[in-house]
Amino acid sequence: MLDRTRQDWHSLADALDIEGRAFINGQYREALAGETRATLNPADGRRLIDVANCGIEDADYAVDIARRAFESGIWADMAPADRKMVLVRWAELIEDHAEEIALLESLDVGKPIADTTGVDVPSAVRTIRWSGEAIDKVYDQISPTPADCLALVQRLPLGVVAAIVPWNFPLSTTAWKLAPSLATGNSVILKPASNTPLSALRIAGLASEAGLPDGVLQVLPGPGGSLGRHLALHDGIDGLTFTGSTEVGKQLMRYSGESNLKRTFLELGGKSPNIVFADANLDKAAVMAAVAVFYNGGQTCTAGTRLIVEESIREKFVEMVVAKSRDWMPGDPLDPSTAMGPMIDAAQLKTVADYVAIGREEGASLAAGGTQVLADTGGCYYEPTVFDAVDNGMRIAREEIFGPVMSVIGFRDAEEAVAIANDSIYGLAGAVWSNNINTAHRVAAAVRVGTMGINNYFGGDITVPFGGFKQSGNGRDKSMHAFDDYTELKTTWIEFD
Repeated sequence: MLDRTRQDWHSLADALDIEGRAFINGQYREALAGETRATLNPADGRRLIDVANCGIEDADYAVDIARRAFESGIWADMAPADRKMVLVRWAELIEDHAEEIALLESLDVGKPIADTTGVDVPSAVRTIRWSGEAIDKVYDQISPTPADCLALVQRLPLGVVAAIVPWNFPLSTTAWKLAPSLATGNSVILKPASNTPLSALRIAGLASEAGLPDGVLQVLPGPGGSLGRHLALHDGIDGLTFTGSTEVGKQLMRYSGESNLKRTFLELGGKSPNIVFADANLDKAAVMAAVAVFYNGGQTCTAGTRLIVEESIREKFVEMVVAKSRDWMPGDPLDPSTAMGPMIDAAQLKTVADYVAIGREEGASLAAGGTQVLADTGGCYYEPTVFDAVDNGMRIAREEIFGPVMSVIGFRDAEEAVAIANDSIYGLAGAVWSNNINTAHRVAAAVRVGTMGINNYFGGDITVPFGGFKQSGNGRDKSMHAFDDYTELKTTWIEFD
């Protein structure tokens, strides 16, 4: 894949056979009502394929199939070591089809092919393989009891789990949800984002090929407002996992309360602080400040969109970041040299443009960018944008834009930096840059977020948990801690005669 050219990838795209049907009971099938929805390429606005547009009747059918599969024990009662082998084989099949799946992800989402081949597909493979390998290392417990008693604590699957995943990282987020939920023995109904379902549909077929029993995994493309709502209210669903906006996450929590109190855990929005002290390695910090905002076009919940810089270096550092931002000018996602692709669609492009206008109106200083580009391609491209002299009370510093827009905020000392960082409804991620070990650790400990980097951004792998504080959500993806969300603890207390 490394030696593929832009023309090579376009030729492969033209020959690609894309599956757009739902995946239910081990088979691809049309929506029961026969409805479809076109999925478009964000790079040029052209139709990729008409995808099944599943509705309430499809959801009910899929839940029934999943329930029967779970209660049969064909997967839930399978030995963990045997479930492991299926998941490991599934990871191997995804790896075998890596080029195809990377291309699907790039076409569907607008991600640069360098990212889908180098990050997204390898991440999904590692997540599924790691979760499979881990599951037969999870032990139940015997509690300390008097000699005439024995107390067993078992970890059992929830039952039927619904997973609703977003459009910004559809493949890797799908893996984060499916791997631990399947490893622990659940049946799963996956609802991908309606505009980016293609990679999920493809890997579902590979799961069946790997030996996953029919009915254990269903993939239903369809609208969140109706299909997602129905799943969230469905009494046949025992658990719900969601990655997406805070607004929708709050609604899903309400649906849980209105229905069967299904366990609901959420990874939601962010407005993450990236704090730079004067004693930091400024060259590295500037490079990573650009990565933290412009990677994936800023369509990243953990994006470090609030760059909080010590006043003594703020002017100099902004110049450095602006220079690095030029490396992120958007381009054709199928060109291996492209670092940033388009926004997901015209609506998101307008959102970004509207927030840039708001930043100007609020009095922030536009240091770079602020313009749509490559409009003649038909794609949704926006250039990397940097606002300086931002006050943390401005909307561009408080609201999640989900685009390549950075807000630079100055601070005078560590106490003020922490106060600014924590003055947010969100608490997903962040970073601090300092070569003073005391400063770095004290600030990192004081910022209320789920993941904090010291002299790095986007640090971590499958071995560590990921999730947020405050209105960035609850529950955790990744690591052994993810198994907690997909299992129930059951106590059996035995008394001897």
